[in-house]
Amino acid sequence: MEKDLIPVISIVGPTASGKTDLAIDLALKFGGEIVSADSMQIYKEFEISTAKPNLIQRSKVKHHLIDILHVSEEFSVAQYKDLAKKAIMDIHGRRKLTFLVGGTGLYIDSLLKNIEFENRNTSDEKIRKELSEKNNLELFEILKKIDPKSAQNIHINNKKRIIRAIEFFYTSGYPISIQVENSKNIVSPFKVCKIGLNFKNREILYGRINMRVEKMFELGLVKEVENISKNINLSKTANGAIGYKEILEYINGKADLDTAKENLKKATRNYAKRQITWFKRDPEINWIYPDDMESYDKILNTAEKIIKNFINYKGHVYEKIKL
Repeated sequence: MEKDLIPVISIVGPTASGKTDLAIDLALKFGGEIVSADSMQIYKEFEISTAKPNLIQRSKVKHHLIDILHVSEEFSVAQYKDLAKKAIMDIHGRRKLTFLVGGTGLYIDSLLKNIEFENRNTSDEKIRKELSEKNNLELFEILKKIDPKSAQNIHINNKKRIIRAIEFFYTSGYPISIQVENSKNIVSPFKVCKIGLNFKNREILYGRINMRVEKMFELGLVKEVENISKNINLSKTANGAIGYKEILEYINGKADLDTAKENLKKATRNYAKRQITWFKRDPEINWIYPDDMESYDKILNTAEKIIKNFINYKGHVYEKIKL
């Protein structure tokens, strides 16, 4: 029954849109705790490069799934789903409201839609290496033959997802689209209120991204990457972190500092575009556009109203929530 579903407030949007500050203020207002949905904030060594909530922010509101692994350790979406689900169950058991906050769309959807992952090993490094040597068009032609449904849903430029879909087929014997369809039949234990932050004027978002990158350098981003590169071998998962490759090029003398900065800004802007494309497909998201608001208080009040309507309508009652 719907009344038995666990309420979750999901706050999503592109990087540098203001999710962290808004989530903390909302969690304080409603007596909640935050579960991170950021694929890189799980790593302890990535502090500056992932723009984690600082220690003061984390002291105000309890955060989950931040700093749980070393960058040498692999991590998967299946592992994330299991850990996040446990965290939400724990928060709910203590009569608190969960705020799921982040920009990793695959993690968020896998959790909230309760997608089931096969226990069997569908990973093969040899296959993946062979596929990685092919260009996007060659890979896409393979995908269209073995899994036409996935080919309809994966962009030809998304090489990583195409390779994963082909790898899954070769190792499991059936298309990954079948697993996705089967998993949709599994009922989710969550009732979700989705709030998205974005900017109608994309240049404002890009300006915020550029400012964030400059701030990262001021805080010691180069030193952070240097320490990691000297002492730790990165896992395949951690190696995908935006910023690491760009700064390493500077450290290794392949780019000057200004070039490294510009490369990082560009990579982050491109990542933000991909995030926006992902989240825009979801009709359930209540979008808030800060550049339409005269103040931060207006943004906060708008989000509060969305949550109050959600909680009141569903009849959820929490001891520390006074509506």
